[in-house]
Amino acid sequence: KVGWYNAVLQPGFHLPYPDDTLAFVVLSTPSMFDKALKPFVNKEWLKIIRDPVDQCVSHHLSRVKEKFPDQKVDIIFDYEILPSRKPRFLAQTAAHVAGAAYYYQRKDVKLDPWGKKKIYGVCIHPKYGGWFAIRGLLLFPDIQVLFLEQSAPIDCVSTEEKRIELLELFNFHWQDGRYRDIIEVKERYSEEQKAYFATPPAERFRLLGLTQEAQ
Repeated sequence: KVGWYNAVLQPGFHLPYPDDTLAFVVLSTPSMFDKALKPFVNKEWLKIIRDPVDQCVSHHLSRVKEKFPDQKVDIIFDYEILPSRKPRFLAQTAAHVAGAAYYYQRKDVKLDPWGKKKIYGVCIHPKYGGWFAIRGLLLFPDIQVLFLEQSAPIDCVSTEEKRIELLELFNFHWQDGRYRDIIEVKERYSEEQKAYFATPPAERFRLLGLTQEAQ
């Protein structure tokens, strides 16, 4: 419910819908790269003018919207920002309140070792660890789900020691991706996919075999 999300945030971040409005958080799993992105690039390469992943996600969520011709469906993508430069929604908070992935933050550590340092939180999925991404929200403004029960996300990094390690790795060593393996995972990114996301965005076109003209 939108109300679960709004309840844990300051008014400036609230979604402008009634509390009982139905919403879905959309995640991409490691297999997205082979099952969705590569076929999309092969088929649509002449039309790719911005980030291929963003366009791929947009394409697939638009197709989901088409499956509900009698419903109003609003889509908010993870990369969208408001004129104030704030994100249109806080993806990790949305994933946590939906029960999709646990958002580990500084407040989840009792004996905080970081002093005045800025420490960012990170979502961990019980099956994929950190090998996933939050891509967007699907909102159904005309569907009110009064009796929907909230499911808590699975707390898969449950010890104080592991939580400190996770936040340390994410904040100070995020480039090496070790935080993603803080738990044992069922699936992770392929080497090709790791290389893609490790490449600066401007150079990713070349990795996918897209020419300068296609840009």
